[in-house]
Amino acid sequence: MLQQFTGASVQTHHEVVIVGSGFAGLCMGARLKQAGIHDFVILEKDKEFGGTWRVNQYPGCACDVPSHLYSFSFAQNPEWTRKYAPQAELLAYTVKVVQELGLMPHLRLDTALLSAQYEEDAGIWRLHTSQGEMTAKSLVAGVGALGRPAIPKLPGLDSFPGKLFHSQQWDHHYDLQGKRVAVIGTGASAIQLVPEIAPKLAQLDLYQRTPPWILPRPDRAISNAERWLLRHFKACQWAYRALNYARNEWRYIAFGKKPALMRATQKIAIGYMHKHVRDPDLRRKLTPDYTMGCKRILLVNDYYPTLTRSNVAVHTSGIREVRGNSIVGNDGQERQVDAIIFATGFDLEQMLGPLELKGRGGVSLQQASREGLDAYKGTAVPGFPNFYMITGPNTGLGHNSMIYMIESGASYILQAIQAARRQGLKSLEVKAEAASEYNRQIQERLKGTVWSSGCKSWYLNSQGKNLTIWPGFTFEYRRIMKKFDVESYHVQIN
Repeated sequence: MLQQFTGASVQTHHEVVIVGSGFAGLCMGARLKQAGIHDFVILEKDKEFGGTWRVNQYPGCACDVPSHLYSFSFAQNPEWTRKYAPQAELLAYTVKVVQELGLMPHLRLDTALLSAQYEEDAGIWRLHTSQGEMTAKSLVAGVGALGRPAIPKLPGLDSFPGKLFHSQQWDHHYDLQGKRVAVIGTGASAIQLVPEIAPKLAQLDLYQRTPPWILPRPDRAISNAERWLLRHFKACQWAYRALNYARNEWRYIAFGKKPALMRATQKIAIGYMHKHVRDPDLRRKLTPDYTMGCKRILLVNDYYPTLTRSNVAVHTSGIREVRGNSIVGNDGQERQVDAIIFATGFDLEQMLGPLELKGRGGVSLQQASREGLDAYKGTAVPGFPNFYMITGPNTGLGHNSMIYMIESGASYILQAIQAARRQGLKSLEVKAEAASEYNRQIQERLKGTVWSSGCKSWYLNSQGKNLTIWPGFTFEYRRIMKKFDVESYHVQIN
């Protein structure tokens, strides 16, 4: 991994400051650079860049979106070796993008944004970072939703004497060989890591709250001949990308228009489970009782066979407490463990973490979003001039690649920055009425979709409101983001 430009720049004011060096932050930087705007920096709190695919390095970590969709349209990669890329290839692609698009000089590594205050008189953001103070005309958050691990508060956990970590913070120095391990959670990371670690363990206790719907992942190696074609013929790249996009996009019809269509796919999933799991009691534990798609659908080939191993047990009664070197279930059973691995997902409600972001009038973003953070087009928040988000509220997907949404958001924000430049504007701030009406429509559209079919999922906040999913085709989001609508914003001129 490349490492340089680790401190804050000598220059303390920038036209644009981007927070986060994952796909969202890098896309924003690339689009600014392509538009001839070079006065920007990308802040990264860690010593290395790369976002999700640098931080998540647990065994079996891979993308569940086809590789050729999980790359920028303006930096397509013909060298993927598998249809669903493993973590190492995704990280290597990120490094290549930074190098080839000239983003390295703009990176400020080991520079965490600690707080940000909008100064109304000057029309700038004053930023306090771990490397000192800086100011910015525009502030763009590209931190993503999967950055803050969620760990349940289990009684007795603080006194557990064994090894303890979250899947995102995998300890590669800890030897799992012959250990008794509890994996808590059965989401996207668990189904990838459990098959990888189970063969080396003395015992694996898997604690499941809700069984996921699982389908086989149609993964395969991409041949040398295919890579040669993609490398030498750009038309093949675009055609293959378009084919993958169409295959994924049509699924929104079942998710958002006709959830009843999911029944046919549910039968396929049940058949897939029955093929690999013969034990009727285990089948009962693994059979979901909610409509497929209400929670994230998971793709994996070796999870069910792993659960039938003699050293693997699935527990569904819940956890009462951690007692010394053991976990006590709500069924009263006490099971000895050497290590606890949390595969319990992320805290979507606190995606910006402890960052204190204060907008007009000194109002913090936390105060402005007591009932959950929503935003205009998932990008702008009333009361926070010149502040934008990529993959903000209601831009998440259940059926296609987030890269498409990231590019749509970056394009819209670029237009806003260009409009402020061109017209000499002091600030742009989305109108409260525009944001309110937009979000009313979003919530209305979510009614009747599979995401509103009654299950409890990570798509919903603590108030039961879905502030995660985009309730439409991705090309619909691209359409509304195609042109910056300045009429929806309060404009201040210098």
